[in-house]
Amino acid sequence: MRILVVNDDGIHAAGIACLADLAKEFGEVWVVAPMNQCSAMSHKISVHGYMKIQEEKDFPVEGVHAYSVDGTPADCVKAACRVIMEEKPDIVFSGVNNGYNVGYDIAYSGTVGAAMDGLLHGIPAIAYSTKMKSDLANVKKYFSIVTKGILEQEMSLTEIWNVNFPGCQPEETQGILWDRFPAKTEYYLDHVQVDDNEEGKFFKYVNIEECIDETEGSDIHALNHNCISIGMIHSIVH
Repeated sequence: MRILVVNDDGIHAAGIACLADLAKEFGEVWVVAPMNQCSAMSHKISVHGYMKIQEEKDFPVEGVHAYSVDGTPADCVKAACRVIMEEKPDIVFSGVNNGYNVGYDIAYSGTVGAAMDGLLHGIPAIAYSTKMKSDLANVKKYFSIVTKGILEQEMSLTEIWNVNFPGCQPEETQGILWDRFPAKTEYYLDHVQVDDNEEGKFFKYVNIEECIDETEGSDIHALNHNCISIGMIHSIVH
């Protein structure tokens, strides 16, 4: 199986190195990731000018093909499928994102956007995320179990699998919950600071808080109870 590994945190992020290494269990791994941090870019693509493609010979995982693209996560999927890889990948693994992709935050996620672009190329996809600044221990412990479980299912081209690992240590994990739906809220609750001066009105996001959602069955509820959350996200074109 040819696996395309992509992310939105950039080619040098710890999460993509972790994912590429873990993905080797399942097949031939190709890493194509943004040169720079591209969080919250959703499904954005670059439509003006050239994008540089660079082979990453110092990528910290042996036995994989690694490239960076001076573009967005969705650009990386397009570059992989149309320029870099001689044969189309069989599946897209996107992540491991530094921060949960749950609730309304899914709409902004470059990790999810890259996975969705896989669907547009006729490739099934899985998005993986964990708590911001996690040490990835939970991902390393449960990745194989979770991924095997997903690959045993029928792989749809109308929706992606969305996996979120809680940021706790593996021994604190309370299980794997399937069929989780996105909570009807943002996980990262941001507040706005507004400044007025002679040049106009300006604002920025400040004091981001984490949401505690107790809606039974939601992705946030699962993570708040130290469970791995697995659900499906429908493509907007189906």
